Amino acid sequence: MYGIKGFLIKNVKFNRNIVSIFYNSVTIFYILRKKIAPENFYRKINSMSDIEKLVKKIIAEQLGLKEDEVTTSASLVEDLGADSLDTVELVMALEEEFDTEIPDEEAEKITTVQAAIDYIESHNKSE
Repeated sequence: MYGIKGFLIKNVKFNRNIVSIFYNSVTIFYILRKKIAPENFYRKINSMSDIEKLVKKIIAEQLGLKEDEVTTSASLVEDLGADSLDTVELVMALEEEFDTEIPDEEAEKITTVQAAIDYIESHNKSE
């Protein structure tokens, strides 16, 4: 998750202390979730379609959309209306859900729903 903190500080116009507090809160939640519900934390994703469905669901939840509005060809910004903070929160949600770390360079490449699916499929630790 270090990549996200760097991305936030580098790309979002916030006071660095606010970013650190936000990042530390997310990190604490992540650690607590891992300790409180370990049996649910590393959920097995069985197929590519499961990953696609889950990524679309996460995107819909993060952007306040209906799941059927999220198509694989949709651009996060142009088609789905995400702003820079939405994309940061989306990357953090994907990192948490799939227990992975998305470096800043890779996070910047996730501009479409399909790009998010492709990244998770190629870096999924639960398979």
